[in-house]
Amino acid sequence: MADPTDYLRGYLGRDDVELAREGEVSHFDQLPLSVLTTATLDWIRGEVPGVPVDERRFRPNILVRTPPGTPPFVEDEWIGREAVVGDTLRIAFLRSSERCVTTNQAQQDLPHSPLILRTIARAHANRLDALARIVTPGTARIGDRVVLA
Repeated sequence: MADPTDYLRGYLGRDDVELAREGEVSHFDQLPLSVLTTATLDWIRGEVPGVPVDERRFRPNILVRTPPGTPPFVEDEWIGREAVVGDTLRIAFLRSSERCVTTNQAQQDLPHSPLILRTIARAHANRLDALARIVTPGTARIGDRVVLA
């Protein structure tokens, strides 16, 4: 289209929006895998009672079911390490991701809630999960163990 900003304004019925190139922080996933734990999800649930907290808000590729008593944000301890998922998939944890307002957005049966991002920002510098790359390709299945190397 000739003028994307004009199109967007017309589509939204607003004149206070403008399309611009992204700055230093990309809003696209920067690594192939996002790994999140149930310990971290459970912590968020406890911090925002009454707000549905579901892994769909964070779009992890792998959700690791952690044993009771696992501290929240245990994913941070994995940065710089590798893990084997299932029989052959080997991944390397590189960093966590900075979260954006997408985590607050309504989707399907999850209502909009700005409390989710505020809670993550306040407690954990707006970072959540462990981003990883694939070291050795393989197949991951529901129920596979994740073993840190």
